[in-house]
Order: sequence, then C-alpha cells, then structure tokens
Amino acid sequence: MLSFSSRQRYFLYRGATDMRKGFNGLSGLVRRHVRQAELLSGDVFIFLNKRRDRIKLLVWDRDGWVVWYKVLERGTFELPRAEGDSVELSFTDLQLLLAGIEIKSVKRRKRYPPAA
Repeated sequence: MLSFSSRQRYFLYRGATDMRKGFNGLSGLVRRHVRQAELLSGDVFIFLNKRRDRIKLLVWDRDGWVVWYKVLERGTFELPRAEGDSVELSFTDLQLLLAGIEIKSVKRRKRYPPAA
C-alpha cells in the first residue's frame, strides 16, 4: 500500500510536465532537474501539467516505482513561487496542495525546531 508521511521529502518539479510520461520519463526529469534528491531514496517527486489540473507523484517503494495520479474535475493545483526548476515542500504543504488550499495564504505559528 502506498502511503506518504512527514518522514519523506517532497520535491515539486516546477516545469509543465507531459502527463503521458511514465516511470522512465518522470525519473528522467528528476535526474535532470532535481539535483538535491536521490531517485531511489523514497523521496516523493511531484509533477503538474501545463493547465495544473493534473498531478502525478512518483516514488520508489523498496522494489519498484509507484505513480499516484489525480485529475481535477474543476479548479487547479497551486504552483508555489520559488526559484529554480524544483522546490522542496513539507508534508503539510503537500496535503494543502492536494486539498486545494493556497499555501502562501496559510499563516504558520512559531514552533520549536528540533536539533538536527
């Protein structure tokens, strides 16, 4: 069963992605554009199409690739502002993105940062 958690890292590829791409095409985008991530680490890679009404999540799951795909009937997914080809999201940001909540409008309260 595929599940996501706060233990994983999430990388959103900011370019428009052809949603016909499968495992090999998406992993090729990761290799070329998401430099700070390792393909087989269990990190989750997020892709949006040009209209931002479709989203794919690619993750390596112990012994093979898994793609999670969602198509919206109405509305669009938010593309967070950032510089570069990709941006790292938190698990909370991913949940907000999938729920259709504007990430930049969320007010975050101070929390104690754990020691690394």
